[in-house]
Parts: sequence; C-alpha cells; structure tokens
Amino acid sequence: MNHIDMKNIGLTEEFIQEANKYKDLYIGRITSQYKNGYKVITSNGELPAEISGKFRHNVKSLSEYPAVGDFVLVDRTNHSQGNGIIHHVLTRKSAFERKVAGNTTDTQVVAANIDTIFICMSLNNDFNLRRLERYLSIAWDSSAIPVIVLTKSDLCNDIDVKLKEVASIAFGVDVLVTTSISNDGYRSLQKYLSSGKTLAFIGSSGVGKSTLINCLLGQSLLDTSEIRSDDKGRHTTTRRDLIIFPNLGVVIDTPGMRELGIISADLTKSFADIDELASKCRFSDCTHKSEPNCAVQQAINDQILSVDRLESYWKLKKETKYDGLNSRMIEKEKINEMFHSMGGMKNARKYIKEKSRNKER
Repeated sequence: MNHIDMKNIGLTEEFIQEANKYKDLYIGRITSQYKNGYKVITSNGELPAEISGKFRHNVKSLSEYPAVGDFVLVDRTNHSQGNGIIHHVLTRKSAFERKVAGNTTDTQVVAANIDTIFICMSLNNDFNLRRLERYLSIAWDSSAIPVIVLTKSDLCNDIDVKLKEVASIAFGVDVLVTTSISNDGYRSLQKYLSSGKTLAFIGSSGVGKSTLINCLLGQSLLDTSEIRSDDKGRHTTTRRDLIIFPNLGVVIDTPGMRELGIISADLTKSFADIDELASKCRFSDCTHKSEPNCAVQQAINDQILSVDRLESYWKLKKETKYDGLNSRMIEKEKINEMFHSMGGMKNARKYIKEKSRNKER
C-alpha cells in the first residue's frame, strides 16, 4: 500500500495537536461523501468509512457531519477488517457553507479546510454579477481566499466589458480568464497549487470546473459535459471529490449549484465599496433609503454606485441574520458567535488584537 504524504494534503501541526487528545485513533481526510458513507484517506491509503453510532447520536445539525475536506479521526487505516469508523471531526479552519434548499435553518458544508476558493463563472449566458456577489459574500465568510475564474473566454465577444463589470464588484479579488480550447488557457491557475494547500472549485453546472481540473492534472480523470444548446449546464459532478496532486496539495471538485442559499455572509468584504460609503453617512444606523446626507444615495446620484448593486446588498443582508445591522454591529455579532461556546472575552480580545495587527502590516 502506498504511503500518503499527509502534510501535502493539508495536515497541519494544529490538527495533529488536536488529534493527540484522543487515544488509539488515526488521522484521515474525507475525500468523498456518499449517501450512506465516506471515503477517507490516511497515511496508508484510502478506505471506506462510516460514522460511529455515538457520533450520529450526538450530532445536532447537518453541518456537524463530516464533509469533504474535513480531517477526521478513524479507528483504522485499512479496511481488511471492514469499514473504518469515524469518531471525531477535527476543528475546521475554514468551510464554504450554504443554506439547505427548502430549509430555513440547516447548513450544508460544501467543502472544508480550504485555502483558496475558485469561483467559476463562464463568459456566456451563465455570467451574472448578482450571483457572483452572492458567491463572494459566502466565500469571504468561509475564512478561505476567493479567486474569480471566468471560463469559456472563446465564447465571449466583449471580454473587456465583462472584466470591467467584475472589477466593479470584486474588490481585492484576483480575476483569472481561462479557455479550454487552448493548451495554456488554464496556466494562470497553476500558481495557486502548492504542497499542503487545498483549492475548491465552486460554480454553476457546465461552467467548466471539471475541465479545468483535468487540465491541471494533465489527464481526463473527471467526466465533463458541455453546456447544452439552451446554455444551461448539465450536471456532471454529482458529488464532492478531493483529488490529490503529487507534491502540490489537493483540489476539491463540487457539483454545480442551482441554488446558493445564504446562512452567513461577509458583506463588509464583498460590498466593501458600500461599507466605505456608509462610513460617510450622517447617521451611523443609516439604511441608505431615505435619510438625509446619505453618502450611499449620493453615490448613486453621482453614478458611482449602481442601483442594482445596492439592491443586491439589501437582498443579501435580508437573507442573512445580520439584517438591520451596520458593519460594526455585524463584526460584534460575529465575535459573539465565535466565542460564545469558548467562554471567552479573553479570546475575543486576542482575536481583535490579531486582526488589528494584520491590518497594520
């Protein structure tokens, strides 16, 4: 059985230290998720696994179940004596989450412990700025770094116009333009591959996520489908999969998402322009609708900000639990959530100091 370099696939000292608290269990990483089980990769290779009865009994929400990208503790490293049993999920350093369709409270973890999220959107009828704002808001909230990947540039006649539109909403985000018909149309993505790093490809069906991953791999490992004649994508990837790149980390491929419901989002980053304008409003609790001396409404009058973007901001804010809060209140709410179960204003202060230090750099 081949030995797996666990550090290449993202295992860090923090995960190892947390795992050391538990006896007689082994560290693995979830590579695939099925209806009734998982595949887990350990230092001795991949094995099928299921969660323990105790784990199942203690789980309170869908998001607590293992997800692709999670580091978990299993009772074995090969399945010669049957499936592995998952006993614990180690603390996630990041997670891309969405609201479960048709459910108002439950959260689905699309991918866990990711460093970079490639938000893929094709430069044809899939192109949609409002949807991109939604993806960016969730991506920033995940604690991973978003990168926008515009695919199928060969099908677009007005790339410069589209790029200007994306630049108007994607502050501080790298934007890559790719094509699958050229051998070097994907090379801009290669610089993000690195030992120990995890990349996740996210986007609608048929935008070319699997094609890009195949190009990076240099082989056709994943099935792909073109967008149909009506420009709607076919579902090719039907489950999340973690793919190992030798000495270059891992990539998570995800199914196309028709719906992207928001539970939590970081609007202060995805709408940094509105946040900056809001700081100049006369009233700190300005709703940017009818108050006097509103800098946001002034920006619309001056055609610096579009009405569509402001309406998108209101819509996303309403969908999240932060409706009615300004950016300072949102930050406070997030800190309260983060440290509620950790007993810790002490930890909160440490977090704030660290954040301030990072801003100064």
